[in-house]
Amino acid sequence: KSCMLMRYSENQFTNNFYNTIGVDFKTKTVAIGEHNVKLQIWDTAGQDRFRTITCSYYRGAQGIIIVYDITDRESFENVKTWIAEIDKYASESVNRM
Repeated sequence: KSCMLMRYSENQFTNNFYNTIGVDFKTKTVAIGEHNVKLQIWDTAGQDRFRTITCSYYRGAQGIIIVYDITDRESFENVKTWIAEIDKYASESVNRM
């Protein structure tokens, strides 16, 4: 997730893997039609010990992208739990991908 965020927001790619501690965020301004829109993209930790912290970031989110590690089966299996947490803590109208 973190590498994808860095690539999108800063146009940089790194092979160095690091775990997000709690949360991190980046901003990126994109043009949509004639308007510039400033995105604030939050990278939340996937580890269980940060679950209570990350759930609080679902409130107020306008969009949520669920990302898992294709090389880690447990990461894929966690998707169901993450969706349940989004259902519980995020707005019903939040866009999900």
